[in-house]
Amino acid sequence: MMTLRTPFQAPTVPRISEKPGNSNTVDEIYLSVDIETDGPIPGEYSMLSFALVYAGRRAGANFERPCSYDVSFYSELQPISTRYEEEALKINGLDREKLARQGASPQDAMEAAAVWIRETAAGAQPILVAYPLSFDWSFLHWYFVNFTTGGSPFRHSGCFDLKTAVAVKAGRTITEASRSKLPERLRTARHHSHHALDDAIEQAEIFANLIEWEPSRSEEAP
Repeated sequence: MMTLRTPFQAPTVPRISEKPGNSNTVDEIYLSVDIETDGPIPGEYSMLSFALVYAGRRAGANFERPCSYDVSFYSELQPISTRYEEEALKINGLDREKLARQGASPQDAMEAAAVWIRETAAGAQPILVAYPLSFDWSFLHWYFVNFTTGGSPFRHSGCFDLKTAVAVKAGRTITEASRSKLPERLRTARHHSHHALDDAIEQAEIFANLIEWEPSRSEEAP
């Protein structure tokens, strides 16, 4: 099952007005990504669902957050192996047997996602945003490489780790930069549901909050 939600026609996302002297600046668009899987590593285990949500655009120092988080892509996929961990399925609530019958094939899902990413980027460089990056990136990159003809639209390094960025900007260790310990200014009112689309939207809001945040000394780690 695939759901594409784009509330307006091309250009899908707004362009930032270019300032004099920035003619060589390559725009970046940020896509918040969340995945749900049935195990810890790709290949031996399966990615069962994933979502991409437009989280903003940047040209040089100019960042523009979205006015809403309706520009999104969501898909549920057929499992690719017989291995799975019960604990992972308890967390995300996905039904492997149902997905084996009704889920999109990995080839169809990843090709559709790649097309959506490139059309949404509209010539800008797409950047994958995740919290933390390592888990989501490993599955998405593996799936793009193995199930599309063009490879990953994010190339080999088009990514942004929210956890590291929070640690640096808040003056914290990586351990103290977990989602549950976010500074108040970065939090959202959304509930972390373990549904990929919900969580990608929540993460997109955190990302925009982080980019715009200028922490005071009282908000930094002691």
